[in-house]
Amino acid sequence: MVGRRRRFALSDTAQQIVGGFLLAGPFVVTEEVWVLAQSMSSLQALFTVFIVFTIGYGALYKADDRDPDRETEVGGVPLRFVSLISVAYFSVVVLSLAFDAPATFLDSAASGSMVVFDVAVHPARIDATLKAVSIGAIFSVIGAATADSLY
Repeated sequence: MVGRRRRFALSDTAQQIVGGFLLAGPFVVTEEVWVLAQSMSSLQALFTVFIVFTIGYGALYKADDRDPDRETEVGGVPLRFVSLISVAYFSVVVLSLAFDAPATFLDSAASGSMVVFDVAVHPARIDATLKAVSIGAIFSVIGAATADSLY
């Protein structure tokens, strides 16, 4: 029999969340990540999204003995993979906003006021924040996939 038959459960998502947050944290609070994000092009940001999806799929289905065809699907995509990608990005966004990283690390001329959660008010901050999230998600997906693969 190829692949595990263990069903994807809420406990799997919890494990992904722990791993995703664990590895996302250090990158959210590192100024260099935010400086890189400001200098990235949109094409580079899209490439980081590709990297996240590739690492996530590879960690779940190539480095482990899971068979994606045997898993519950959402729109033709395995639910475990949807959860993994969601956790990878969500954990970085939550930590970024909780620590007020955009207001702390981004150019003060682009950021305006220093109010927590005011990222939506400033287009330059939105762009850089999305790019910083794409960088952090590369590391978050590794933590989330590793934690999910342990059990």
